[in-house]
Amino acid sequence: MKKIKISPSILSADFSNLRNEIKRLQTGGADLIHVDVMDGHFVPNLTIGPPVISALRKYTKVPFDVHLMISPVHKYIKDYALAGADIITIHPEATKNLSSSIKLIKKLKKKVGLSLNPNTKIDVIKKYLKSIDLVLIMSVYPGFGGQKFIVRTLDKIKKLNKIKNEKSLKFDIEVDGGINFQNSKDVINAGANILVSGTTIFKDNNGNIKKNIKKLKLA
Repeated sequence: MKKIKISPSILSADFSNLRNEIKRLQTGGADLIHVDVMDGHFVPNLTIGPPVISALRKYTKVPFDVHLMISPVHKYIKDYALAGADIITIHPEATKNLSSSIKLIKKLKKKVGLSLNPNTKIDVIKKYLKSIDLVLIMSVYPGFGGQKFIVRTLDKIKKLNKIKNEKSLKFDIEVDGGINFQNSKDVINAGANILVSGTTIFKDNNGNIKKNIKKLKLA
């Protein structure tokens, strides 16, 4: 039985109290902490930069799962690596040379993730699957939290998982967008082993993070 990991998105956290929110995630059993970085250009929203990640890094040893929704991404990779990212996930559309960006992340001794938007085909990253650590499938259009899960992305998860199994590859399949107690089982059954969740983790069951993480894992 595969181990399911939960990567709570701090996009849904209380930004006025991020230090304590990070601590709550650690004590609540988060396997990773998902940090959404948006530039207002690649996606229509602005969030946090390297200084905030660096400031939070000292408050937890839980790995930072940093999703860069910025373009051009290549010149900022080093800044996020130095700030304390453990996994750096980028979009193939956001760099002029995807191979070069993957090599840079590896050179900085960080895990490499590639993200697919709902309309981005798996074929775009197929040749890189042997050399990366994670594929992040977006089940909403990136930019804002609290969106509804796009059901058709389940087929993409299944297709990616089939490729992974047929070629005996080791990358994680992470899914982000509209994950809740109603659809998490379908996402896991489709092949995902890492679930990103924001609203459900921080808001459901009166914000009982430990209970919500456990419930998502056992869905």
